[in-house]
Amino acid sequence: GGAEAHKRLLAALAEHGMSHILDIVPNHMAINDRANAWWWDILKHGPHSPYAAFFDIDWDPPEDKLRRHILVPILGDHYGRVLAEGELRLDYADGESIVRYYDNSLPLAPGTEPDDFDVANRDADALHEILEQQHYRLARWRVASEELNYRRFFAINDLAGLRAENPEVFRRTHALVLDLIESGDLEGLRIDHIDGLRRPADYLAKLRAAAPDTYIVVEKIIEVDESLPEWPVQGTTGYDWLNLVGGLFVDPSGLGALTSIYETFTGDVTELDDQRHAKKLEIAHSELSSDLERLTDQLAEICERRSAYRDYTRKELRDALAETMAAFPVYRTYVDPSSRTVTAIDKGIIGEAISIAGRRRGDLEPELFELLEAVLCLRMDGAGENNLAMRFQQVTGAIMAKGIEDTLFYTYDRLVSLNEVGGDPGRFGVSLDDFHRHNETMQRDWPGTMLSTSTHDTKRSEDVRVRISLLSQDSERWAAALGRWSELNMRHRNGNMPSRGDEYLLYQTLVGAWPIDARRACEYMTKAAKEAKLHTSWIDADEAYDEALRSFIEAALADDAFVAEVIDFVAPLVEPGRIATLAQTLIKLTAPGVPDIYQGCELWDGSLVDPDNRRPVDYDQRRRLLEGVMEAEPADRLPSAHDDSGVTKLFVVQRALAVRAELPGAFGAVSTYEALAASGEGAARVVAFVRGGRVVTVAPRLTLEPPDMRATTLTLPPGSWSDRLSGHIHSGEVGLERLWRDFPVCLLTKDDA
Repeated sequence: GGAEAHKRLLAALAEHGMSHILDIVPNHMAINDRANAWWWDILKHGPHSPYAAFFDIDWDPPEDKLRRHILVPILGDHYGRVLAEGELRLDYADGESIVRYYDNSLPLAPGTEPDDFDVANRDADALHEILEQQHYRLARWRVASEELNYRRFFAINDLAGLRAENPEVFRRTHALVLDLIESGDLEGLRIDHIDGLRRPADYLAKLRAAAPDTYIVVEKIIEVDESLPEWPVQGTTGYDWLNLVGGLFVDPSGLGALTSIYETFTGDVTELDDQRHAKKLEIAHSELSSDLERLTDQLAEICERRSAYRDYTRKELRDALAETMAAFPVYRTYVDPSSRTVTAIDKGIIGEAISIAGRRRGDLEPELFELLEAVLCLRMDGAGENNLAMRFQQVTGAIMAKGIEDTLFYTYDRLVSLNEVGGDPGRFGVSLDDFHRHNETMQRDWPGTMLSTSTHDTKRSEDVRVRISLLSQDSERWAAALGRWSELNMRHRNGNMPSRGDEYLLYQTLVGAWPIDARRACEYMTKAAKEAKLHTSWIDADEAYDEALRSFIEAALADDAFVAEVIDFVAPLVEPGRIATLAQTLIKLTAPGVPDIYQGCELWDGSLVDPDNRRPVDYDQRRRLLEGVMEAEPADRLPSAHDDSGVTKLFVVQRALAVRAELPGAFGAVSTYEALAASGEGAARVVAFVRGGRVVTVAPRLTLEPPDMRATTLTLPPGSWSDRLSGHIHSGEVGLERLWRDFPVCLLTKDDA
């Protein structure tokens, strides 16, 4: 890290003709270290600090104990016990007086230092009096979920929300970035968690004005029926496309069978929509309760000023807010009181959520939901009303992320390849028509959007997902295997532990990531169980359950009979899974947008959620394999999906990127996208399209049962076409048996191009 290391990176990029995209986080900032001078100054001087308005702090909450104070929930036990045990100590470090709590240190406000630190440290009452004079209130860590009075990133206390809408905050936090852009050292920006900002559109307009020619993409989670707002950016970071392309490899006809298998094995028959709502509601009332309380404060103040609503109790207000947020179908809306702007889309989203919340909570009066809808749709003017509308929008996304991606996706495990960031477990497969329609829209509206299949945040790697998706075509064998495996492993259980749901998830994980050792499997399943929050959690760990789960996994993977069963089950999935990976990779590298390849994914990758997907990458191995790929002659034997090294995937990546470099006009904003439809019995299993009239991609889908290649043809556009992967030349109507004779995907370029 540091400036010198960054200079070395820039020099290396320039040497290779590459440019630099930087991931920036305007929404929040780490505060758990005194290196954050702004936060340290706020702790020292409170609301008088010049940085007091830099962070989203509620300096005037209803509770007197927090008025003009910041809650600092870092204590491992109740404040009184920690104080009595002498765990809080006054000290002197780096030229100033501090309070020390193990590895944590906080400043003392000027004028509050005692004459003798040793005396104060020996007298709990005296130390308490000094701490009471500070601009912060020390508290047990559990207090944060309900009483925290600053906005944070999701439920992470150490990441405090910045007020990027404050011009000075924008100037100070973007000075270095804009200097790098001005100097030409930086050509692109990835904007993290855009939906956490108070005014995303204003922020992006200001950023675009400061960096008019910079490539900018936003980490924006887009639901199935949602579109990216008309922001001045190139597009998203690609989670929308990740789930779209992944759906090509899920067989919709397997929905009924897999649902029945899942419900029978786990006993979980609750409707998905009900589970989705319940998990979001759970998060609103637990991990994000402090955000809900702040919204409730604001709504209570509005009701107190309006006689028609003043008799609603705090509980009623809180419940109405939570139900409405849980009913939100998207991350957030973008109403703006400064312009009184409420789009028809946002009105519809709010209206739908209010309607669902009202139906689910018939015990609450309809007038309360009508009030909330009026505030959120800006039909009631006033500073308090406007602040509630804006703050509400910053919370719904956090509840969606924590309730769905970090809870439901670990509890609803019917087919976990669908449980991905921005995904929907209820969207069981994507049709060719929907896929092509989306790509046509991207080419027209967002040709620079990012195309991702694996990231640092994905729950599973691209290769693991497509192999698991094969179960949608293999339900009969899957059901039989589950029965055998469960019976084999019955002796490894500890009563009713682990749960049937966790056992089901484990078996899918083994299928998708095999070969995987017990250590990685235990680490993954422990995290999954804690995120699920059903039997254990990060906050309330059940050590007996955690140990039973670990013991079950270790015993199962030490059981030769079970391991042999897994190997036998996975064997027929390996090649179809790898072919699906090659198809997905080639499609990503040639579809409208900018393809993103996550570290290590140049080869087969069996990674799971972090930290598993952040293991060191063997770049020496990749260099050696790449040298072989680039030195290969057309007459050399093509790599095969049977090759465990992953060179086959690297071969596709290298060849496709070479075509992009050779024919840039076939890609990007000036290009075109045209779907190609195959003919014959296997037509629905062929993904084909033309880019810019010069490049044709032909790839299979639903690869467990390949299409009848003798009875399926594809008519190419006029001219002669060379396959950059196999070296064959094709024209006119071509049978799949010719196109895929020597390699499972095709990348064709027009010979006269």
